[in-house]
Amino acid sequence: MKIDHSLPLEYSTEENRLKVLGFWIFLGAEIMLFATLFASYFTLENRTGSGPTGAEIFQITPVLIETIVLLTSSFTIGLGIHAMRLGKQKAMMAFFMITLFLGLGFLAVEIYEFVHYVHIGAGIQTSAFTSILLTTLGTHGAHVTLGIFWGLFIILQVVKRGLTPQTANKAFIFSLYWHFLDVVWIFIFSFIYLKGMM
Repeated sequence: MKIDHSLPLEYSTEENRLKVLGFWIFLGAEIMLFATLFASYFTLENRTGSGPTGAEIFQITPVLIETIVLLTSSFTIGLGIHAMRLGKQKAMMAFFMITLFLGLGFLAVEIYEFVHYVHIGAGIQTSAFTSILLTTLGTHGAHVTLGIFWGLFIILQVVKRGLTPQTANKAFIFSLYWHFLDVVWIFIFSFIYLKGMM
């Protein structure tokens, strides 16, 4: 395996560069998944039947907490990758751990939000609007949950093997995934919550 030392560790082999390219292609498929959910949401958002509307169920405080927590986690994962490129393994792992804790915080607020919706009668079977809302939010939440487990496995691999071209590549690809989830959340925040509160 030929290592190019002029490139960052995560790009230092041909295999690593191909894996990053392959992951960008995978993210293209993920974009299509969320685009389909958003298109469905925009089609069904006014089909509330006898159920509540977004303006009636959305609360600004939990949504702002979720947004601040997730955007902060995007910053900390960026710091983790920066530390990795400087060869600072302990700093990298610390920033990755902070990112995962922030992800857990996000999920905790989202679970509270789901319980609140069901408690006030906005369950998945209430109307077309609540069904697509909970499906969209739940799909994003499931991706965050997967990301937390994935990030944990990467931390364990770095502890076991150190910073190698392989572990650096995995960590970098994970950071792309995490940033993608933050971008999706900005769309959810803007076009579902803010639009729904107006």
